[in-house]
Amino acid sequence: MRVRAYSVHLFTAAGASLAMLALLEAAQQDWAMMTIWLTVAFIVDGIDGPLARRYSVTENAPIIDGVLLDLIIDFLTYVMIPAYALYGSGLLPGWSGWIVVLLIPFGSALYFADTRMKTADKSFRGFPGCWNMVTLALLVMVPPWEVILLLVLALSIAQFLNLKFVHPVRTARWRLVTLPVALLWTGAIAFAAWTGFADNPLLTSVVTVTSLYLLLAGVAQQMIPARR
Repeated sequence: MRVRAYSVHLFTAAGASLAMLALLEAAQQDWAMMTIWLTVAFIVDGIDGPLARRYSVTENAPIIDGVLLDLIIDFLTYVMIPAYALYGSGLLPGWSGWIVVLLIPFGSALYFADTRMKTADKSFRGFPGCWNMVTLALLVMVPPWEVILLLVLALSIAQFLNLKFVHPVRTARWRLVTLPVALLWTGAIAFAAWTGFADNPLLTSVVTVTSLYLLLAGVAQQMIPARR
């Protein structure tokens, strides 16, 4: 069990290497390959949590703080690289790009240090700084820059509001819908990157609908009382 528990930490740490690969591709403005590496990192992040709980890493591998390790890697893959991609890809030109590239890390640093970020039902309180999901979806949808700027500003404010955002794996309510939607979103984003973000109205529709569900499901749960 100790070997398996420490192996989970090694698996989690691989996300840092994936972040570097994504950063190298972003520096070359190869947004498709950046997206592929961020998608792989997203999959690793989705798997390592259940593995950590399965092998009780806090008891069997206590030398490494798995929560801290996960947060460090998440800040790279969820915040820093996606913020740069919004700026460098041209989705937000000129002054709007500067606002976003400075605002996203600032707000997310405060959010990641907020001790109230998790709710009792394993959801997130406030938008959880998943800027990788936002940026990758925008690379597929390519809305007007004004829409993107308003969305970033709204989500930056939502990080500090009492709004619920579901965790696709850990939030039990509606998980039979949320988890397949998250998997469909991941597959659609990966396919879009694999095809070089070629124009595909059907794929764009899939990304749009699944993104809206993942963004609004938690708020909908707050508005719809759960059955006892």
